[in-house]
Amino acid sequence: MAVLELVVNADMPLRFTDIHALSRQPRGTLHRHLSHLVEEGLLFQRADLAYEPGLRLLSFAHRAWSRNDLRRIARPHLDRLHAETGETVHLGVLRTTDIIYLDKVESRQTVRMESQIGRVSPAYCTGLGKAALSVLPPARLDASLARISYHPFTANTHRSRGALMADLDRIRGRGYAIDAEEHEVEIHCVAAPVSSGDKACESHGIVGGISVTGPAYRVTIRQLEAWSGLVRDVANSISHDAGVGLCPVSAPDR
Repeated sequence: MAVLELVVNADMPLRFTDIHALSRQPRGTLHRHLSHLVEEGLLFQRADLAYEPGLRLLSFAHRAWSRNDLRRIARPHLDRLHAETGETVHLGVLRTTDIIYLDKVESRQTVRMESQIGRVSPAYCTGLGKAALSVLPPARLDASLARISYHPFTANTHRSRGALMADLDRIRGRGYAIDAEEHEVEIHCVAAPVSSGDKACESHGIVGGISVTGPAYRVTIRQLEAWSGLVRDVANSISHDAGVGLCPVSAPDR
């Protein structure tokens, strides 16, 4: 799985020497892993001997996509949020230290955020990720934070656990997260947590979020705050329709 993930997440096909350097596996072991993955159709070896994702992964992705109940339940709510804001709307789920984008409704505007369903982004510097982290129980949160490396994507990226924890406290208090150019320059986002599945807030449950995202020149911080109540309400509606309601995001005390 580690070898497969290396190739799938790479921006270009990888040669054996690239994979060997990244995986640090013994050459013989890595040869066997790559051979098995190619035989099973999970990887494809090109004429230049570089490896890229195999077509069998598309079949797996389609089946996972078509059977994802959270995406199906959330879709009408995402459409509503998009209709009221006109900006790009995302649904994502947390995977330890990353957010995986499950669904997206594209902005009606000509200038919009570049994103893809299936994309993986770090949780500590994205609105979706921070919203999801904010509702994790302490043990699960500690396990996630222990694995984060605070890479500075922009001047506004959190650079320490303390800075992130302070932000998560603010998110819990107001019920929504803001990403003000923390992951990508000139991109703003407001997000709220979503929970899905039985006992979603416990250690084995699925936790994610929804967000509204757009370019900073158009989607200002003031605009994000104006949309925060709507985003929070839509997130709670998705959680409720998923049969959870265990982590409701209430309006902060005023």
